[in-house]
Amino acid sequence: MSDTLLKVRDLKIGATVYPPGEKPRDIEIVHGVSFDLERGKVLGLIGESGAGKSTIGLAAMAYGRGGVKITGGEVWVNGRDILKSSLKDVRKLRGGEVTYVSQSAAASFNPAKKIMDQVVEAAVEQNKFTRKEAEARARELFAKLGLPDPDNIGNRYPHQVSGGQLQRCMTALALCPEPELVVFDEPTTALDVTTQIDVLMAIKAAIRDTGVAALYITHDLAVVAQVSDDIMVLRMGDTVEYGTTDQIINNPQEEYTQALVSVRSIEHEEKQPTPEPVLQVDGITARYKGLNFDVLHNVNVELHPGQTLAVVGESGSGKSTLARVITGLLPPRDGEISFAGRKLSPDLAGRSREDLRELQMIYQMADVAMNPRQTVGTIIGRPLEFYFNMRGAEKRKRIIELLDEIELGEGFIDRYPAELSGGQKQRVCIARALAAKPKMIICDEVTSALDPLVADGILKLLLDLQKIEDVAYLFITHDLATVRAISDSIAVMYQGRVVRYGSKSQVLSPPFDDYTDLLLSSVPEMHLGWLEEVVAHRKMESAGN
Repeated sequence: MSDTLLKVRDLKIGATVYPPGEKPRDIEIVHGVSFDLERGKVLGLIGESGAGKSTIGLAAMAYGRGGVKITGGEVWVNGRDILKSSLKDVRKLRGGEVTYVSQSAAASFNPAKKIMDQVVEAAVEQNKFTRKEAEARARELFAKLGLPDPDNIGNRYPHQVSGGQLQRCMTALALCPEPELVVFDEPTTALDVTTQIDVLMAIKAAIRDTGVAALYITHDLAVVAQVSDDIMVLRMGDTVEYGTTDQIINNPQEEYTQALVSVRSIEHEEKQPTPEPVLQVDGITARYKGLNFDVLHNVNVELHPGQTLAVVGESGSGKSTLARVITGLLPPRDGEISFAGRKLSPDLAGRSREDLRELQMIYQMADVAMNPRQTVGTIIGRPLEFYFNMRGAEKRKRIIELLDEIELGEGFIDRYPAELSGGQKQRVCIARALAAKPKMIICDEVTSALDPLVADGILKLLLDLQKIEDVAYLFITHDLATVRAISDSIAVMYQGRVVRYGSKSQVLSPPFDDYTDLLLSSVPEMHLGWLEEVVAHRKMESAGN
């Protein structure tokens, strides 16, 4: 039997687009991609959004989603071209020989069914196992993937486990039918770095122990370096570079790959604080309506003009809740907020127009932060009208100045959000915040939904604008690479409390508390064997305790 499990030759994939006011037209989105994948090996597919990664991964199941069509080439699985297979054979392939793990397990599981029922479904439907045998295999996989109480966790519903646990349950679902190939589509992107390590370890161990081959799709080169034998770098439907993981990481040949490898090389010199802070958070304790427990506990931080305070921690640590308190969306139970030398009303309704103008916010998801029926000019012009009563030529002149500041230019003034890339949308949101001439901007995970190169561009833009406008940033993130790149001071949050706080140099220098040490050690690094080093270090620490 040949060692080649998956063979893709000259794969071409197209889609139909519907431009506003024009006739629909067909375009090609993957242009003749070819590669081989051997049994028991992992091929990483990496590139920015729109590169064709997920589209190619799904083609390994003879599938094109959302109107996407496979228009040419060959996809061979186990010696047969599945693009020429009957519908009956393709149905047998999916969930049997080839399975799929999506980015969002929460969106993929049926909330009304128990986890076990969903994990064993494909294995039973494909006649791989009886229900009893499938359940036994599922429990075995739960244990292998490091899930708590593996004998009983399958009796829970999806909402009764954490995001990281549900992602591992989805990996168990994909492995349960004993497939020969698993397509992992950004399986850890939505997870905190601490949870990501656990899931990556579990996935790598499962691949090793079951001998399954895998396509691992991601935009994070540091992550794919830990699990892949080979890497294919994609851009806009073309292969940029294809080689062993060692070659791609340590000796990239193409300029685009070199840029990916060197991402987050931003150098930001820590600034010394001015005497008077622009923001002072004193003893804030808060809880959400309907809860009988606090979600913030005696939080104290301050931010100085022209500086960046990074608030970092995993999901549920209280980062975004703190932002809600500062903006007046969640009045605190105790404590107070001082801003620009004055006490702020705890409630948004009690704040003046000047309070609103000087304290702006940029959101994580630019897609849902803009009205899709308004042009870029209208979106940026709204705060100019509201705060400064600008109209006509004066307003247009200022909009163009802001578009130039965010490196887009006048040509974007009449475009709609649907005509922009993810990075361009986030730049428009930055311009809208700057239009108010704020003293401070809260940036809530503003780069977490962006590809590394695009995110790098946004971070560099924010730092450049900070020098020009002398604006202060409260930067909420779980990405330690971002924190190192842009912060002057750092507050580490855990379970609603600030567990470490100070200048960047202080917080990132040992000795560390246990949680900060765990957080810092969990950030994927761009070298081979990093994951094994982290696992070995944790085992030594556990043995020492």
